Amino acid sequence: MTDDSGKEWNRLKAEKVAFQAQRKLLEKFVSMARSPDRVEMMKKTLKKSVEVAAALTGAEKGSLFLLSDDGVVTDSILARGDRPADERSKIIGSVLDGGLAGWVCKNRQVGLVTDTNTDERWLMLPEQPYEAKSALAVPILRGEELFGILTLLHSQPDHFIKENAELMQITANQMGLALENVRLYEKLEESHRSLDEAKKAAEAYSKALDEELERGRKIQKDFLPAAMPDATGWEIKACFLPAIQVAGDFYDVFKLPGNYIGLVIADVCDKGIGSALYMALLRSLIRIFSGHTEFSCLSIDQDENGLINKNELNDIDQTQPLQAIPLTNHYLLQNHEDMAMFATIFLGVLNTATGSLAYINAGHLPPIIVGNNGIKNILDPTGPFVGLMPDVEFEIKNARIDPGDILIGYTDGVTEAISADGEFFTQKRLEDIVIKANNSAADMISNIETDLSEFTGNVPQSDDITILAVMREK
Repeated sequence: MTDDSGKEWNRLKAEKVAFQAQRKLLEKFVSMARSPDRVEMMKKTLKKSVEVAAALTGAEKGSLFLLSDDGVVTDSILARGDRPADERSKIIGSVLDGGLAGWVCKNRQVGLVTDTNTDERWLMLPEQPYEAKSALAVPILRGEELFGILTLLHSQPDHFIKENAELMQITANQMGLALENVRLYEKLEESHRSLDEAKKAAEAYSKALDEELERGRKIQKDFLPAAMPDATGWEIKACFLPAIQVAGDFYDVFKLPGNYIGLVIADVCDKGIGSALYMALLRSLIRIFSGHTEFSCLSIDQDENGLINKNELNDIDQTQPLQAIPLTNHYLLQNHEDMAMFATIFLGVLNTATGSLAYINAGHLPPIIVGNNGIKNILDPTGPFVGLMPDVEFEIKNARIDPGDILIGYTDGVTEAISADGEFFTQKRLEDIVIKANNSAADMISNIETDLSEFTGNVPQSDDITILAVMREK
């Protein structure tokens, strides 16, 4: 074997040994990244890194600093071994400020010191327990990001040569790749922890919100009639299906002085908490102003509000309770105009002795009176929405419910229910259902519910559904 071939063989052998050492070092960093106890693994890996580097270069001592994104030392191995935290911090600060490690940190390149006595980059620390005559400091880089600095020392000058620097730079590059993965892994875990904490917070908030909404649902349910008023010869039924826990739809049925019953079906704009609160306010105002409560025994000044005066409630006219609509409109615009909310309301006053019905339809979908031979009457709007405009007129109209007739009131959650094909249920489809033979108000509502369910299938309910059915028995 010639001298040249012998040198080449030795070089290849050395590179093989270096490659194997680098691979083991990389495996250590990967294991550290995946370890649940990364703090302890980090200390062992740093120590092993210095040992591998020393073995590859023949160094006697070595130190290693790992840096954060903003250049703060996060972990370290010192050439002089373990030291108290305050001393360790002082040493690291000194070498990063004025020593070889600091020069490498600033310049992002290898620092090779052949003789520490003549190289101004070398900082001799007081009470240094070892002698260093030559040094090699290598930046651990990944792209432009500095992950740390590896420094190797020897007690003899000119120990480290260019080949050592090149080999250590390759090793440092491998370490940089591994440390980048460690940092990314830690950031990923931190993101997972943050997401988990955010998820728990969201779940807690959602639970609290659901509890509040459920409480609101129960309160709103209490605003609906617990039982329908008894009226000989009449059957009154209702269906109330909110799209969410609280709704903007509502219905009401209540007795008035004499043989009268108040019938209400309404729809507040929008859905949710705001609409539910507005609904509660409307329900209370209508009951008060219609004469259902004693508070409404007060007379109303015709000149101030443009309304007819009320008589004593023990001798009322059938149209008198209908003043609740203009009074409610006036109150809302006087006190809650900034809410920018409105509602469609049908208010009817039924004389249970005669079947006559006086009503105001404030922009609501027209209730239907259906008899044995089909639709007898459609009660179209007689005025605008409530809460929208001041000083408007609400015309009072009259209808009649004969024996065997059924009055059907409903909200747009019925006619605008959506099928899987995106088709609306429509008014026409509703009318086709109500003209079929029905033996009772309960049957009428059941038939409508059945057809709605078959029409929508599995499509989520998009709006509140309310139906009120009043039948005069034969």
